[in-house]
Amino acid sequence: MAESLSPALDKTGKGPVRKPQWASVAAWFTRHGRTSKRLQTGDILALAFLLVLAAAIVVPGWLTPYDPLLPDPSATLLAPSWQHPFGTDYLGRDLLSRVLFGTGRTLAGSLVAVLIGLGVGIVLGLAAAYFGGWIDALVGRAMDVLLSIPGLLLSMVIVVSLGFGAINAAIAVGVSSVAVFTRLIRSEVLTIKELGYVEASRHLGQTKWQVLRRHVLPNSYSAVFTLAALQFGSAILWIASLSFLGYGAPPPQPEWGLLVAEGREYVVSSPWMVLLPGLVIIVTVVAIGRASRLPVSYTHLTLPTIYSV
Repeated sequence: MAESLSPALDKTGKGPVRKPQWASVAAWFTRHGRTSKRLQTGDILALAFLLVLAAAIVVPGWLTPYDPLLPDPSATLLAPSWQHPFGTDYLGRDLLSRVLFGTGRTLAGSLVAVLIGLGVGIVLGLAAAYFGGWIDALVGRAMDVLLSIPGLLLSMVIVVSLGFGAINAAIAVGVSSVAVFTRLIRSEVLTIKELGYVEASRHLGQTKWQVLRRHVLPNSYSAVFTLAALQFGSAILWIASLSFLGYGAPPPQPEWGLLVAEGREYVVSSPWMVLLPGLVIIVTVVAIGRASRLPVSYTHLTLPTIYSV
C-alpha cells in the first residue's frame, strides 16, 4: 500500500518523473507575444545602430578605407556620394571616417562622466539616506547648490578651472551629474530600508554595512542603472556641446562636437558638415534612450517551468 502512494521514479531512480506542462508554455507565449512583436521595430533598429557604434569603437578602420586625419586638397567640400557617404570637409578629409574614428573618443568621455557621477552619487546617496542626521542635511544642501546651477554652465566653469581637454571635459560633466544620482539613490535607499525584510535583518544581528551590501544596494540597482543609461545620452550631448564651444578635444582630433563646430562656417555652402554629424549625435542619444528601457521591459520575461511532478 505504501508503494502505491509513492511517486513514480525517473530512469535514474533518484527523483520523481517530471511531466511537461505544455499549457503553461502556451500561456506564456500568449501573454508575452505582443511584447516580442514590439521588439521588432524601434528596439531592433536602436540595438542595430548601437552595434554599429560598438564596431566603430573597436575596429573603425574596417568600416572605412580613409584616414580621418589625412587631408586631400583635390577633394575639398565634396557633397555626399557613394565614394564619400558623408561628403568631405574643407581639407578634403572624409567626414564619415572622422565620425567613425571620433565615436570612441566621444563615447569614452561620456562613459567616464557617467562613472564619476554614479560612483560619487552612490557614496553620497547611501550616506545621506542610511545614516541621516547632519550627514543627510549636509549632502542635501550641497546637492541643492549643484542643482541650482545649469549643468552645462557648471561644466564650463569646471573645465576652465581644470584646463581644456577631453578628459577634463568628461570630469566636468561627471561632477555636474552627481546631484541627479545622489537624489535618486537617496530616495531608493529611504524606501528600501523601511521594508520588512530589512528590519528583520537588523533584528537578526546584521550590521549596517551587511544590511547595505546584502539588501539595500542589490534592490536599488534597477532604477540606478536605468538612470545611468539615460545620463549616458545626456553626457554625449554635454561633451559634444563642450567640444563645440572649444573646451573639449583639440583639432585635428575627430570628436563629434568638434566636427559640428568645424562645419558651422560652411553651413550654407556645405550643410552636410553640420547636419550629418549632428544627426549621428541625435540618433545615438535616441538609440541609447530606447535601449535603456529594454531591461525594464524584458527582464521579467523568464521562461516558465515546463516540468512538474
